[in-house]
Amino acid sequence: MGVQLEDRTTIDMFTERQKGRPRSNPYPREVQLRINKRVQRARDKNKGMRRMEVKMPQDLVEKLDLYAQQHDCTRTEVVELSISEWFALREMNAESQQEENNQEG
Repeated sequence: MGVQLEDRTTIDMFTERQKGRPRSNPYPREVQLRINKRVQRARDKNKGMRRMEVKMPQDLVEKLDLYAQQHDCTRTEVVELSISEWFALREMNAESQQEENNQEG
């Protein structure tokens, strides 16, 4: 018994199935990644964000990752908070130093 063109119930048994999930995007993966990255950069720019690369010792990165994991946040959020807090402390120290100088003078 051969395959009949009108046989719609079993025709899929005789065709080779595609591997993987169905294609949902007309572009190849490489192009999709470039487009997604471009959109991400535009979104960050609109939020007033700037990209920055930092090199630091491995043990510090491990502490950073551990802290981020424990507090359910990202590395970026921890670094941003840390730098903001550091500047706030510097400003407070500068203000208290200035007050001390004013009282002495």
